[in-house]
Amino acid sequence: MQDNKITIEKKFPEGFLWGGATAANQYEGGWDEGGRGPSIADILTGGSVDKDRRLTPPSPVKGEFYPNHEATDFYHHWKEDIALFAEMGFKIYRFSISWSRIFPRGDEAQPNQEGLQFYDQVIDELLKYGIEPMVTISHYENPLYLSLEFGGWKNRRLIDFYLNFAKVLFERYKGKVKYWLTFNEINMLTQPFGAVFCAGMLDPEDNNEQARFQAMHHQLVASALAVKMAHETDSSYKLGCMLAYHNGYPCTCRPEDVLFAQQHGQLHNSIAGDVHVRGAYPGFAYRYFKEHGITLEQAPEDEKLLKDGTVDFFTISYYSSCCVSAAQDGERTAGNGAENIKNPYLQTSDWGWQIDALGLRYVLNQIYDRYQIPVMIVENGLGAVDEVSSDGKIHDTYRIDYMRQHVEQMKEAVCDGVDLIGYTCWGCTDLVSASTGEMKKRYGLIYVDKHDDGSGDFGRKKKDSFYWYKRVIESNGEDIE
Repeated sequence: MQDNKITIEKKFPEGFLWGGATAANQYEGGWDEGGRGPSIADILTGGSVDKDRRLTPPSPVKGEFYPNHEATDFYHHWKEDIALFAEMGFKIYRFSISWSRIFPRGDEAQPNQEGLQFYDQVIDELLKYGIEPMVTISHYENPLYLSLEFGGWKNRRLIDFYLNFAKVLFERYKGKVKYWLTFNEINMLTQPFGAVFCAGMLDPEDNNEQARFQAMHHQLVASALAVKMAHETDSSYKLGCMLAYHNGYPCTCRPEDVLFAQQHGQLHNSIAGDVHVRGAYPGFAYRYFKEHGITLEQAPEDEKLLKDGTVDFFTISYYSSCCVSAAQDGERTAGNGAENIKNPYLQTSDWGWQIDALGLRYVLNQIYDRYQIPVMIVENGLGAVDEVSSDGKIHDTYRIDYMRQHVEQMKEAVCDGVDLIGYTCWGCTDLVSASTGEMKKRYGLIYVDKHDDGSGDFGRKKKDSFYWYKRVIESNGEDIE
């Protein structure tokens, strides 16, 4: 009898897109330079674990600290930072273009040329080093005027303003930018966190499911129209969606908990994912809307628009997992924009986020089994307290351990058959934490001398993780020790 042994080679595909990711509102700074108008991030104060960030509309208040105003100052350090990305060997760099730097109010007919010229420099510098730019069109930085005047994305008029912005980008960067993401973590609108950050809805009365799902519908329509526009502008453009993937395990094997975990994933992941990829709301979404008194206002043409504007690839942020229970019993812990039940089998970060590398393999298989289109991880990293040692270095072995475990599971997912095309760690340099408004919560492979009291000269310093990631990229994921 012949022994039919199958040999599985655990390798990342040739041309795998290794890189890093940032967002303008957390990294760029220069909030009132170059003709830029204020965004919603510019009226968010600093915060901490004990003190949540606060909004101060209609404008910044004298005496308050707004960390996003300077952030970690990419606006004046872009050339230095891109050189560091190139030294690490980046194949791709994901960043967002600040809407209010291009359209200061958001509703103008003509763009701010000085703002466009800034991104011209950034994109040309990336291309000089052979780094593929990946642009997020909207990443938690709606122009403040659109929130104050129109109430944010609950207002359908924002679709046209967004499309005007996207059209300028698609036409200007034809032949330079191939990969685009329409909205960052669009599915955060299923959570209270998303009202301000995703939709720019500043009125606390708008933080309810009706308003958030209506805002998400408008963004899904805007995304579909942007995808169609991009493909018509340049057939080589690749458009992706971006979800904060919420991985919730059932707390027990009680059927009620198992069903609840399935419904948790349907609500927080699959509604937005299905519309982006399949072009229509799934049946369970309509049941959820009916049972929760949610009535979406849809234009007659929306059904066709969503069907005609499906994405080319699927991207996620993945940091942690949680447990969920129909009974809602158990110790609570934090996660990316959400709070759920603590898993006793997992360790946590300094901020209570549960570290679950194996869960990434589970999630990647789940996504690819459902959608069968290329997948990319565009955010993954560890927020931690980094200290400069007496030798002047930052020995962040904990971050290396975190990333190594996740890279290992990415490779396993590739062996499972997942069409995984890239990985951009968050954030490749230190930046302002979106959830807490802190600099103390550092993610970067590059240390930036900037602190929560406003001190620091923005000096850059390579952490140990910088050199580790350089080896990972050079070896295409083979050298991860």
